[in-house]
Amino acid sequence: MKKILFLTGDFAEDYETMVPVQMLEMVGYEVHSVCPGKKKGETIKTAIHDFEGDLTYTEKPGHNFMLSYSFDQVDVDDYLGLAIAGGRAPEYLRLNQKLLEIVKYFFDTNKPVAAVCHGIQILTAADVVKGRKLTAYPAVGPEVTIAGGEYQDIPATDAYVDGNLVTSPAWPGHPAWIREFLKVLGAKIEI
Repeated sequence: MKKILFLTGDFAEDYETMVPVQMLEMVGYEVHSVCPGKKKGETIKTAIHDFEGDLTYTEKPGHNFMLSYSFDQVDVDDYLGLAIAGGRAPEYLRLNQKLLEIVKYFFDTNKPVAAVCHGIQILTAADVVKGRKLTAYPAVGPEVTIAGGEYQDIPATDAYVDGNLVTSPAWPGHPAWIREFLKVLGAKIEI
């Protein structure tokens, strides 16, 4: 079975953790969801971010999400691609050197990478966006620019593809984001 590595952590956005994992598993991938410092069977707490007319998103408690694999057992050669959840988790996940090395590996080997919302903060910290076109949650746009990337201001329902990299501003873009990630992975779905 083809494996996808999925990076998430405490207070990752609920939809941006639950839905991509379920969608990728639905089409037949084995998804190893991991978080530094946690093992298979342990849980992370997610947060629900919603757009309710305020100047930024609101945040509410989400679900407990069970990790399917231990971070310390990750062997990057086992994976076809990498997906990264957004939410608040990327703020602290990007401080983990091993996690950044994992991200760099996927870029160095030109394997497919999908990141959504604030997950792009991990990409900027890993120094892999220079010269790339990508999107993110608008508040992360300045980080993309400072890191040498070309921020794409697109609707939250869309995704942007630059070679092996697929990004989306937020969870409303899941259908486009996962569809484009599947294309980059070389998956074919026939209806």
